Amino acid sequence: MKFMKLGSKPDLFQSNGENTRYVATDLAADMIVSVGDVKFYVHKFPLLSKSARLQKLVAVSENGNNEEIEINDIPGGPTAFEICAKFCYGMTVTLNAYNVVMARCAAEYLEMYETVDKGNLVYKIEVFLNSSVFRTWKDSIIVFQSTKGLVPWSDELKVVSHCLESIASKVSVDTSKVEWSYTYNRKKQQVMVPKDWWVEDLCDLSSDLYKRVMIAIKAKGKTSSDVVGECLRFYVQKRLPWFGKRNRKNDGDGVKARSLIEMITELLPDENESVSCGFLVHLLHACVRLECGGTRKKELMRRIGNQLQNATISDIVILDVDLVQELVAIFMMRDQNNEIELSEVRHVDSDAKVSVAKIIDGYLAEIAKEPNTSLLKFADLGDMVSSLPRSTHDGIYRAIDMYLKEHPGIGKSEKKRICRLMDCRKLSPDACKHAVQNERLPLRVVVQVLFFEQLRVTSSGGMAAEAAMGLAPGGSSRTNTEEEWGSVPTSEELKALKGEVEKDGEKMNKAKGAVISKRIFMKVFSSKDKDSDNGSSDTSESRSTNAEETKSGTPTSRSQRHSLS
Repeated sequence: MKFMKLGSKPDLFQSNGENTRYVATDLAADMIVSVGDVKFYVHKFPLLSKSARLQKLVAVSENGNNEEIEINDIPGGPTAFEICAKFCYGMTVTLNAYNVVMARCAAEYLEMYETVDKGNLVYKIEVFLNSSVFRTWKDSIIVFQSTKGLVPWSDELKVVSHCLESIASKVSVDTSKVEWSYTYNRKKQQVMVPKDWWVEDLCDLSSDLYKRVMIAIKAKGKTSSDVVGECLRFYVQKRLPWFGKRNRKNDGDGVKARSLIEMITELLPDENESVSCGFLVHLLHACVRLECGGTRKKELMRRIGNQLQNATISDIVILDVDLVQELVAIFMMRDQNNEIELSEVRHVDSDAKVSVAKIIDGYLAEIAKEPNTSLLKFADLGDMVSSLPRSTHDGIYRAIDMYLKEHPGIGKSEKKRICRLMDCRKLSPDACKHAVQNERLPLRVVVQVLFFEQLRVTSSGGMAAEAAMGLAPGGSSRTNTEEEWGSVPTSEELKALKGEVEKDGEKMNKAKGAVISKRIFMKVFSSKDKDSDNGSSDTSESRSTNAEETKSGTPTSRSQRHSLS
């Protein structure tokens, strides 16, 4: 830290109680200066010789020889006045980044100019500020902090503007030219100066000062938007310990926290994807918790929806289902908007769609663990991404299985509703193996999984499987129709199907087996027994099938299930 020592005489100011200060000399004081609740017993000559304001006040005073003057509005109060008084006496006083602004404002108030006395205090402080303080990174920040309690003097004397210019200019310097000291504790020792070397030091600023600095830095236009975004993220995380944590209570002043979140949102760089999607999600979460203005929330949701593919499951799991549905809707609208706007020919990248589908599948698996998750909202969110491409449906299967596990009391119709989100044709072999042994699934789902898994295993080139599934070669898969899900196989049909599956399983060990009879499969899933609930419930089906499985001794018994969830 830079400092400047003024004067050479010993410090003779002493205290006589908390509210009295005097100069310990043989010469009696001939003037009293009251600053707030502190009285200074001083001598006229040294003070009047350097302060034009004190000269004027004494000239109008009518209290005789022992003048008493009140200057209650001096910036910096008694401490600042004492610095100026010591300078007038020639006593040693040391100025540094913590007290220099206070002294500068007080000297201005007392009118300690060059016209009054050569080498006066205003001049000396200006030299110190411009030649030392504003050239130093950390001193500039300390001085800027000290200006807050000295408004409007610090603004009118342009101390604030000089601090902003100093800080913003140093931030904008190429990292190869950074030679001043800075704080950087977040990473291990750096060989080269990192781009965000300045981020941590600004976190000590109050939010109003921080905002002014960030506006000045952005106005320079030489700092990349991603570094600006990193600075904003680090600042809010340091100021709000609960930020980004789903269940942690809002500590501290809610009004200040709301103001901070709104300020950070306002300062976000305009460039697309300049700020991580995760940071935006956490801002949105905080915005909702603190009930920030609707405009801020709307802007955050627009930005997140436009880059939802960059989010992670751990990011969006802090949001409730309603918010996630809105974000998915914004993402899905991108394609529709691009089709309408002739000037925009770029559609949503297919990889982005795959990523969003994967993210939402993972999100559904997470919220499925919560007992209060509404089946309707769960299914509606799954429906919103049902048209997005997926390499497999393992993710949505895991979410469905988790929901069934955590909500064992739901009925048959509810099970059918969420199971329709999954296409059995798109499950991986491991997922199929889990599904056929999963007692939580409706039996009709297990039958479908068995059928399509047999087709996949026994098909030599893939064409036969596509034909058997009713697909054109290279055609896309579809989710199961209401007719398929509404069908209920009879016990006899299930026994016949199970028998063929077991026989095919034995054949596969030698020659990869044969495809299950399409006739039996179609019969199972085209029967429309209107009285199905009377004798073909999931429970009765499960009992009959389990009995058959016990007879056959097949290793695919549903009671011997694994757990992917």
